[in-house]
Amino acid sequence: MAISVAAAASSSVAVIAPRVPAVSTRCSAVPYLPPPRSFGRSSFTVPLKLASGNGLHKVELMKTRASSDETSIDTNELITDLKEKWDGLENKSTVLVYGGGAIVAVWLSSIVVGAINSVPLLPKVMELVGLGYTGWFVYRYLLFKSSRKELAEDIDSLKKKIAGSE
Repeated sequence: MAISVAAAASSSVAVIAPRVPAVSTRCSAVPYLPPPRSFGRSSFTVPLKLASGNGLHKVELMKTRASSDETSIDTNELITDLKEKWDGLENKSTVLVYGGGAIVAVWLSSIVVGAINSVPLLPKVMELVGLGYTGWFVYRYLLFKSSRKELAEDIDSLKKKIAGSE
């Protein structure tokens, strides 16, 4: 019985599988793209083959690499720094509660945003509200020098309130 089921399955696969034509088709909709210009020493190229009307052509893509001027971060120093700050805290439980609350708040906000995004017209309305508020904020605080100074003073006073130095 098992042999006949396997034979039937293999024969049905052979019947269902279509034959691939031996004639190759060309895609003339993809134009030939010239290789991009190099923008200095911070790039290297990777070959990529694209199909065009005349066959396959190599096109090079830009990739960036890190320059040797950048400083590296010492992980041991970072870990010891974090341990010192953690040991210096008096209320570790409060920090854990606030951290957990922040994670829960981010999780709940992602659920709310997902629910809003599923309503058909609401995401576009929210985008318009966001664009309107961004425009107002730029006009109110960033466009003129005096308003930028006012914004910097407001941020400094808020930092002092949070730090408890005020």
